[in-house]
Amino acid sequence: MRVGILSIQHESNTFLPAVTTYDSFRSCHLYTGDAIRAAYGASHHELGGFLTGLASADIEAVPIYAAWANPSGTITADACQRLTSELFAALEQTEQTKGPLDGFLIAPHGAAVGESEPDFDGAWIGELRRRVGPDRPIISTLDPHGNLSPRMVAACTAMIAYRSNPHLDQRDRGLEAARLMARTLRGEVRPTMAACFPPLAINIERQLTSASPCRELYELANEQLSRPGVLGNSVMLGFPYSDVAEMGSSLIAITDYDPALAQQLANELGQHLWLRRLEFRGQLTSVERAVQRAMSIPGPIGLLDMGDNVGGGSPGDSTLLLHAIIQAGVTSALAVIYDAPAVEQAVAARVGGKLTLSVGGQTDRQHGAPVTDEATVLSLHDGHFSESEARHGGRTQYDQGRSAVIKLRSGPTILLTSLRMPPFSLAQITSCGLIPQDFQLIVIKGVHAPVAAYAPVCRELIRVDTGGVTCADMTRLPFTRRRQPLFPFDDGFEWSP
Repeated sequence: MRVGILSIQHESNTFLPAVTTYDSFRSCHLYTGDAIRAAYGASHHELGGFLTGLASADIEAVPIYAAWANPSGTITADACQRLTSELFAALEQTEQTKGPLDGFLIAPHGAAVGESEPDFDGAWIGELRRRVGPDRPIISTLDPHGNLSPRMVAACTAMIAYRSNPHLDQRDRGLEAARLMARTLRGEVRPTMAACFPPLAINIERQLTSASPCRELYELANEQLSRPGVLGNSVMLGFPYSDVAEMGSSLIAITDYDPALAQQLANELGQHLWLRRLEFRGQLTSVERAVQRAMSIPGPIGLLDMGDNVGGGSPGDSTLLLHAIIQAGVTSALAVIYDAPAVEQAVAARVGGKLTLSVGGQTDRQHGAPVTDEATVLSLHDGHFSESEARHGGRTQYDQGRSAVIKLRSGPTILLTSLRMPPFSLAQITSCGLIPQDFQLIVIKGVHAPVAAYAPVCRELIRVDTGGVTCADMTRLPFTRRRQPLFPFDDGFEWSP
């Protein structure tokens, strides 16, 4: 038996003015054939789980196409067209030269939005189903920060979302998908799937799976797995930064040829979430309160900059916390800022050089004004680093571009990068010679994704209600396409599955 592997992954923040182009994918990860095996085989990513799981089941894995770009703005129509054309051309060529495949393991993200197709994941998965017919199994992994669509559900035999946030179980979910594929192809099970779409969106601040209120929801989901006939289930936490009709949380259940049971289980999870919806509101901490708290206790203290969450598509150059830190007179502070022109100036000044720099605040004023100060260049780096542990995103090799460590006259130390990089790995800073314990405050541009990397070195992590395109209070974002009614935007209405 032979199973094809396909993936297009992107988390699209439609509130970001900049768009995502085809070159965005080409400069990150764009592979075909055996290059996929080389790039992902040993990784913590679900594609690595696909490859290992199929091999363990004595099924030939046939890597076909894999594309990924950093979270950013809406995908251009040209990029959508080129990505799907390449994917299906690669699939056609594979089946022409090697014969028809028995099934497909696919890895979309779940929150990809195209200019021409708001439900881009549903579009390419639906086209895959149309091309391969109704009988060949398509089993998909999903990032729980996706906005599930009925079109995605209808196209797949089964869908399996990561169960942890930070996402540390991506490889495990790939292995789970491969095992289910093997059982399906051998006729041991016949997966049937159902979904529930309660009218609510979970605040990003409340999406830590190891803490209440998510913990209790996952406890119910885990208990369901022990029931007869249940093959799997998933919680889709939702991605609140895509202005699409599907935005919100959803639940998935998979049974062994029992569609009524699948719907009953998905509805049970949906009802649990709805009845506890008030617990999923954000509990927001202002910039001023966060800085005061961080100064009053022993460090290092991590300030999670929720409004500039790079893993959610934000620009990575917000200065709101940096301004507050300087104003508070904190000198022992570290922040990472994406600012390619500032890096060029630091490189020209060389190590030990002094210059006046305007740092950050290049995207727009909702992310703060530039910080202008005299700076000393402490070190220069190529920006490449590796991560051996399982971390959010599942990748092991990173490139944040040419980077410079500078110290402002006002006190804070800044790591300037020329490529936008989410803070999933502590090696982002340690590879540049920065020691977390040397700082009282560390600004971390994320919400939950950086926790696995930074919790071991920070005495406390404080989630900060900063403004920006990933602000935690989603009601402040200018939605025009969301479904109505939808909690917490709307209240005072009733719902039942």
